[in-house]
Amino acid sequence: MSEKKIQQVLEIEKQAQEVQEKAKREAQEIPVKAEQEAQALIAKAKADAQEEARKLIAAAQSADASGQIESEIASKNSEFEAQAKKNFDKAVAFVLERVIGKA
Repeated sequence: MSEKKIQQVLEIEKQAQEVQEKAKREAQEIPVKAEQEAQALIAKAKADAQEEARKLIAAAQSADASGQIESEIASKNSEFEAQAKKNFDKAVAFVLERVIGKA
């Protein structure tokens, strides 16, 4: 073989070696990148889940507070109705006395 052809073969082998080394480096980086991406996805999923949990808790607390307020209002309404019923007879008698007394 001529020296020129030997040089070409050596150059091709050198390039092939560089390509192979580059492929090995990239192959070693793939699991690392995949692990990093997986960790990022897990962190995002956790953050999303925590935010959703906070929203659900806030909504539940709001509903609970609304329920308590509603219960308190119903209780006060019952008290007012009881007082009104209690005083109703007196009010009717008072009005009748005024009407009859003036008539």
